[in-house]
Amino acid sequence: MKSIKFITVNNPEKGSEELFNIVEKALDNKELHSIGLATGGTMIPVYKKWVESDLDFSNVTTFNLDEYVGIGVDNPNGYGYFMYEHLFNEKKFKKINLLDGLAEDSEKECDRFEKELLENPLDIQILGVGENGHIAFNEPGTPFDSVTHVATLTPSTLDVNSRFFQEGEAVPNTALTMGIKSILRAKQIVLLAYGERKRAAIEKLAADKVDPKWPITKLLEHDNVIVITDLEI
Repeated sequence: MKSIKFITVNNPEKGSEELFNIVEKALDNKELHSIGLATGGTMIPVYKKWVESDLDFSNVTTFNLDEYVGIGVDNPNGYGYFMYEHLFNEKKFKKINLLDGLAEDSEKECDRFEKELLENPLDIQILGVGENGHIAFNEPGTPFDSVTHVATLTPSTLDVNSRFFQEGEAVPNTALTMGIKSILRAKQIVLLAYGERKRAAIEKLAADKVDPKWPITKLLEHDNVIVITDLEI
């Protein structure tokens, strides 16, 4: 597991500091032109730290990992909305690339996004991980050679994500997502994982064996991965 560097921190705030240092160094060295961004509670302290800093992203292009089908950027349940609320309204970027959950043709939207990714190779991809080992919305069993596509979400993912929706609101069961191959093209990958619910996925990664049932394990084949976690493995 030579390609995986584990950084153990006491809490998510310390993890946010570690990621901040990585991003700051890349910016200072003029090595950050394109970055892949994640959403969710794990990312809130990360983006708060960026917003409160003097980091200059004006020459950086962004790509978000995923978006629910049927949800637009003005929907509070959407990931585009999350990004504007926590980062994009406060920090200027060269270009923001979001997947359009309201696109008339989801397949064409995925093709458009993948083309943009190929034209703007990611210098850093930030990831979270699901309890079942999914990265972005690449659920267990997703082909490792997948590019940006429409994914069907598993019941366990729907159950976990339902806490972000109002009572009675249905969680969309499909989403547009970067594929595993798309993610692994990034020059560097930084994965954040906190709490006991993520232990099984991180332990699978630490077991040093690629397993299609655990998409996170495909990161073992990348040559520059940092995992920031509060779990002792």
